[in-house]
Amino acid sequence: MISSTLSNALNEQIGHELSAHNHYLAIAVYFAHRSLDGWADFFFRQAEEERGHAMKILHFLLDNDVAPRIPQAAEAKPAFADAVEAVASAVKAERTVTTQFEAMMAIAHQENDYRAVPLLQWFLNEQIEEEATMGKLLDLVQSGINLFQAQDYLPTPHAGEGGAEAGA
Repeated sequence: MISSTLSNALNEQIGHELSAHNHYLAIAVYFAHRSLDGWADFFFRQAEEERGHAMKILHFLLDNDVAPRIPQAAEAKPAFADAVEAVASAVKAERTVTTQFEAMMAIAHQENDYRAVPLLQWFLNEQIEEEATMGKLLDLVQSGINLFQAQDYLPTPHAGEGGAEAGA
């Protein structure tokens, strides 16, 4: 049985993941409006991945007989001064998510709630990759490289990744 403390935190995280979805949509729109289609596509894929994360948590709760709540997602506006600010906001967001999952892992251990540990460990492993990827993208945009040329260096989805099924 999932503790009420952890189920509340997981329900909150659904909202955080949906807000992250909106945040990445805003970043994608920022790049799309500047005809940086490769950058836009990358962040559209990131948005779908965040939605997939929300669904993964939602299904975990359902599978454990916990009624999920669907918190309201925060509105995100594509108002960034430049590409550095847009990507830096993604780095900050991923670091925040890591902290959120670390806190939930601490709750799981504190409450001997071991059913959630594999799920939380999966997310923590995912966060290592996400922070590294966003950090590299920030280095790239901070380098002063032409953003049109930099599109050649953007990560691409691996076989079986991306879209609505990512993380679901």
